[in-house]
Amino acid sequence: MKKGNLRSSALLLLTACIWGVAFVAQSVGMEYVGPFTFNFVRSILGGLVLIPCIFFLNRGKKTEAEKISAEDKRAQRKTLLTGGICCGIALCLASNFQQIGIQYTTVGKAGFITACYIVIVPVIGLFMKKKCSPMIWLSVLLAVVGLYLLCINEQFSIGYGDILVFVCAILFSVHILIVDYFSPKVDGVKMSCIQFLVCGLLSGIAMLFAEQPQLSAVLLAWKPIAYAGIMSCGVGYTLQIVGQKGMDPTIASLILSLESCISVLAGWLLLGQTLSIREGLGCVAMFAAIILAQLPAKES
Repeated sequence: MKKGNLRSSALLLLTACIWGVAFVAQSVGMEYVGPFTFNFVRSILGGLVLIPCIFFLNRGKKTEAEKISAEDKRAQRKTLLTGGICCGIALCLASNFQQIGIQYTTVGKAGFITACYIVIVPVIGLFMKKKCSPMIWLSVLLAVVGLYLLCINEQFSIGYGDILVFVCAILFSVHILIVDYFSPKVDGVKMSCIQFLVCGLLSGIAMLFAEQPQLSAVLLAWKPIAYAGIMSCGVGYTLQIVGQKGMDPTIASLILSLESCISVLAGWLLLGQTLSIREGLGCVAMFAAIILAQLPAKES
């Protein structure tokens, strides 16, 4: 493995660890504040944390920036702003569907259902005229079996929270593809900062209409919000953008999907949540689907 690929893989693995534990923070935070309030505060906090990082990282780039023409600078700013806004909208939708859904399901189940994006990413690629190998279709079948075991109960009904988290997985797939498109063209940390501020602004608007935010409740939830804001947002999503640069989006999504396994461990260790045998088999099927989706196709 090339040194650059190894570095990118390590960054994405660290991201998966941070996100896996963040499911616990998100679940605990719901005991104090509403989902839009939680995402508003965490996203704004994540964006603010990155501002000093941007100034620090850009100190050595001033000489290079002076060589670029004014027209190129405007084009770069336009691409950066467009990428940040698109990422922010996708992130806002995905994170709020996830945050609402996690109130009605366990941390472990939410982690594995969210990890469906590993299968959804290549399927969405079909609409972008990218071919899918037979292994992809087998992984889709396994993912459907895994979702059935995880989500469908004995009464053949699916939980409300599970549906919301599955929608979140689709939206995160879109987010991954947007990041893949823009990350090679712009400064990853700057785009990450913009996406958080956009996500926070949109979540804040929804908060004002759907919830009754109270500062006292936010202060009570400061620990899970701080972890979700600083680590999951400020550190995690930035590592995703930096780590994904130059990486195949499907391989990147495989590494990121390890957050599902970490979420189960974190839910068990920190919250005492366990899965039934049926749900455990669903997790095994889902993880098999994740692995199969990444097997290289045979060259014709």
